[in-house]
Amino acid sequence: MAQFDLPIDQLRSYRPALAEPADLDAFWAATLADARRHELGATFTRVENHLALVETYDVTFAGFGGHPVRGWLQLPAGRPGPLPAVVQYIGYGGGRGLPHEDLLFALAGYAHLVMDTRGQGSTWQVGDTPDPDPVGAPFHPGFMTRGILDPAGYYYRRVYTDAVRAVEAVRAHPAVDGSRVAVTGVSQGGGIAIATGALVPDLAGVAPDVPFLCDFPRGVTITDAAPYAEIARYLKAHRDHVEVALRTLAYFDGAILAKRATAPALFSTALMDLICPPSTVFAAYNSWAGSEKRIEVYPFNDHEGGQGFHDRAKLAWLAERFA
Repeated sequence: MAQFDLPIDQLRSYRPALAEPADLDAFWAATLADARRHELGATFTRVENHLALVETYDVTFAGFGGHPVRGWLQLPAGRPGPLPAVVQYIGYGGGRGLPHEDLLFALAGYAHLVMDTRGQGSTWQVGDTPDPDPVGAPFHPGFMTRGILDPAGYYYRRVYTDAVRAVEAVRAHPAVDGSRVAVTGVSQGGGIAIATGALVPDLAGVAPDVPFLCDFPRGVTITDAAPYAEIARYLKAHRDHVEVALRTLAYFDGAILAKRATAPALFSTALMDLICPPSTVFAAYNSWAGSEKRIEVYPFNDHEGGQGFHDRAKLAWLAERFA
């Protein structure tokens, strides 16, 4: 795959003129206030993982609508005291997986909460959290168009709310230093991390890797790859829904929400990425309100991004944030 998007010098200055809903802040303030009417009720039950260096806890907390959301909390065995924490969100279609599948941050000495993504986890990695809000209106197979005609019923309203509550849940654990919590994720997880950075004002850092859910108007027109293509195929059938759908998506667009995020940020993008085109990533990065931000660019990679090379960069960056 060749580089297909804007040249790198144009990417670094790319700032699309996105239509921001006038009630965006009020929408999210009311959404989170409604979620917090439900007791967080975070529980942590230790499970056997057959690992000598990491302890695993099965986590449940109340997310959007008070719905139970699952996760794993991984702690380094013999932890010395309150630890910095990393909350991780999962890529599209995946769930929290099995405890032994993701140990990097716990082995680095951090508390690590992996949040299940409601309704997902039946493709490349298993999940355990249902989505009890089925949408009555027609939608394209997948998650991108569920409730797309109304921001109040859109699928990612529930997911972003769950993500904020996951931060609150990890802060509720006595092994965690609540003043040192960072969020991260790859692809969909990166887009969720951006939204969380906008909605939680006091994070120690936000690290979105090749993030999805950014600059929807460009994403749905520049690539034929899923998941953006789910929206394009829906609008191909529902020709009369274009304006309403794009208005809904604006409430969840990382390139718009990033204007409200001030935590230190480490982004990554790949210039041959067909799934999350680099211009959509730079749209969010260039809009990030915090002055302490950096983006790692991988010129010859597709959606795999930097993989182990970027993990190394992220670990060094987190060590600085948590110092």
